[in-house]
Amino acid sequence: MKVTVAKSAGFCFGVNRAVELVEQAVGEGKKVSTLGPIIHNRHAVKHFEDMSVTVLEKPEDAQPGSTVIIRSHGVTRDIYEQLEKQNVEIIDATCPFVKRIHGIVSKAREEGRLPVIIGTKAHPEVEGISGWCDACEIFESPEELLEWSQKPENSPDLPICMVCQTTSTEFLWNSCVEIVKKQFTNAKIFDTICKATESRQREAANLSKASQAMVVVGDTHSSNTGRLAMICREHCEKVVLVDNASELEPEFFYGVHCVGVTAGASTPAWIIKEVNKTMSEITNVEAVQEESFAELLEQSIKTLNTGDKVTGIVTGIGATEVQIDLGTKHAGYIPYDEVSNDPTVKPEDIFKVGDEIEVFVVRVNDQEGTCQLSKKKLDGMKVWEDIGIWCEEKTTVDGVVTEENKGGLVVNVKGIRVFVPASQSGVAKGGDMAGMVGKAVQLKITEVNRARRRVIGSIRAVSSETRKAAQEQIWNAIEVGAKYHGTVKSLTAYGAFVDIGGVDGMVHVSELSWNRIKTPADVVSVGDEIDVYVISFDAEKRKISLGYKTAEMNPWNQFMTNYSVGDVVDAKIVKLMTFGAFAEIMPGVDGLIHISQIANKRIGKPEDVLSEGQEVQVKITHVDAENKRISLSIRALLENTENEDEAAEAVAETEAE
Repeated sequence: MKVTVAKSAGFCFGVNRAVELVEQAVGEGKKVSTLGPIIHNRHAVKHFEDMSVTVLEKPEDAQPGSTVIIRSHGVTRDIYEQLEKQNVEIIDATCPFVKRIHGIVSKAREEGRLPVIIGTKAHPEVEGISGWCDACEIFESPEELLEWSQKPENSPDLPICMVCQTTSTEFLWNSCVEIVKKQFTNAKIFDTICKATESRQREAANLSKASQAMVVVGDTHSSNTGRLAMICREHCEKVVLVDNASELEPEFFYGVHCVGVTAGASTPAWIIKEVNKTMSEITNVEAVQEESFAELLEQSIKTLNTGDKVTGIVTGIGATEVQIDLGTKHAGYIPYDEVSNDPTVKPEDIFKVGDEIEVFVVRVNDQEGTCQLSKKKLDGMKVWEDIGIWCEEKTTVDGVVTEENKGGLVVNVKGIRVFVPASQSGVAKGGDMAGMVGKAVQLKITEVNRARRRVIGSIRAVSSETRKAAQEQIWNAIEVGAKYHGTVKSLTAYGAFVDIGGVDGMVHVSELSWNRIKTPADVVSVGDEIDVYVISFDAEKRKISLGYKTAEMNPWNQFMTNYSVGDVVDAKIVKLMTFGAFAEIMPGVDGLIHISQIANKRIGKPEDVLSEGQEVQVKITHVDAENKRISLSIRALLENTENEDEAAEAVAETEAE
C-alpha cells in the first residue's frame, strides 16, 4: 500500500508563531497564561499545561504581573483594552492574517460601511473580528446571505464590506461573492482566506481524488480540520478523521492500495509522525513514501540544459558555494556571487539545509557531472516580469538611490537600475540631488524597455499622490483653533508660508511675534519646524491663515507672571524724553522712569544723568495692568542706599562714645 502525506499538513504560519511565542515566554521564566486555548488541539494545550501554562476563560482572571498571551484566533477590541487595565504583560499572538481582517472591518465602519463576515458565528476568530466594529452581519452559508440581501430594507446601494473567516472554503466564499456582486452595487470585497489554508484545502482535494482512502488528522473541535475532512469526502468515499494514532483501525485499510494523509493547521508535527508510523505498522510497509524503480530511473537520466529553470534541495552551505541536489546525476552548486544581487547578503541568511528552491542553469558539465546554478539570474528574470506588471498597474515600489548623474538619479529596485529624470526626482530645481544618494525612496515605474534593459521611474509621482492624500485629510478635518506642527517653506515681506502636512498656510508678519519686527526673518528661517494654529480658512479658495505667537509668548503675560511691585530689576535705557526715560525690563516690556525718579536731586533733563543703551538698576514702584503701564524708580534705590549709609554712620558714632 502506498501512503502519501500532504506537504502542507500540520501547523500553519500563524499557529506555529503562537506556539513559539508561548515556548519563548516560558523559557524566559515568565508566569504565562493564555486567553483561551492557544490553539484548537487538546494535546498541544496539555503539553503547555505540563509547562505550568494556565488557560484563562476571561480577561479579569489574569493575575497582576503575569504574562497573558492572546491566541492566534485574536480577541475583540474590548477584551484587548480590558487586558491593558489588568497590569499584565500582553503578548499578542494573533495571526497576522486575522489581524489584517480586524483592520479592514474597523476601517469599514469609519467609512460608514457595514461589515459582512462569512464564517461560523461561534468561532473565536469570527467573534474576535466582529468585536473590532460596532455593527456587522455574520453569515454561515450562502443561503443565509441571500435571504438577508433580499430584505426590503437592504437597498442595492447599501455600502458593505465583505470579509471571511481565514479557514473558510473557496466554494463557500465564491458562492457568497457571487451573491453580493449581484445584489449590491456599492460593495468592497476582501478575500481574506489564508493562502496557506487555500493551499492546504486544494492539496487535500487533489490528494483525495487520487486516493482510495483519506486520513485527516486533527482535533475534532478545529474548524479548519473539519473543513479538510468535508473537502476530502467530496472526492473520496473512505475518509476518517482521527485525533491521534490510537484511533486508527486496521479494518479501515482492508483492500486499499493508496492512502492520502492530511492534517489541520493546529495539528502538531509529532502527532502526524505518530499516525504515519502507526499506519506503516498496520500495513506492514517500511517506506511510507514509495517511488517506483521506473520513476527513480527517469530521474537519474533526466537531462539538464543551459537556460533551464529547475528546482532543487539545499544540501550544504560551503565556504564558496551552496550545494544543491537536483535529483539528477549532476552535482548542482551556486557560487556565492550568483546567490543575490545584494552584495551584503550572506548565503546562510537566505538558505537553510533542506530548503526547496528554484534556480537557473548557467552551465552543465557532463564529463565532471557538475551543474553551475544561479539564483541571482532567476531572481533578475522574475523582477523584470514584475517590473512590467508594476509599470502597467502603476504600482508604488521601494528602492534605494545609488547614484546621481547629470540627467537625474539612479535607483536600485530589486537589483534593477531605474533611471529617474531630474524633473521626476522630487528635488526642486537647483536643489541638492547628491543628498539623495543612499536614501530609501518610493517610486512608480513609468517606462520599461526590456530589450534595451532600460527602466524609467518617477519619485515625484508618489510624493504627489502622498501630498494629495495628505491635503484631503487636512481639508476634511481643519477647523479654527486646530494646531499643527509645520515646516517654514518660504518667507515674504508680509509673512511666512508654512507647510502643515501637504497644505501651505500663511503666518502674517503681525502674527509672528509680540515684539515689533522688521521682517519675518527676524523670527523664523526657511526649514524651521514650528507649531502653529488656524486663525481662519477658506476651503473654496484653499487659503489658510495661521498664527504663531501665543498667549504664553506674550511678553506682558510673562512680565506679570515673573515680576511684582517692589522688585529690583536690571533694565536698559531705550529712549529719553523730556519727562523721563523708558527702560526695557525684558524684550517687549518697557517701563517709565519719571524725571523725578531718576536721581535724588533735582535735574534739568534726563540726559544729564542717563544715556540710551545704559544699563541701570530700577525698582518697580507701580503696575497698571489694565493699561499695561509700569512705573520705575532709580531714586528709590538711591534713597535706600543713603538711609543705610546714615544708619551705619550713626551706629559707628554710638560705638565710639
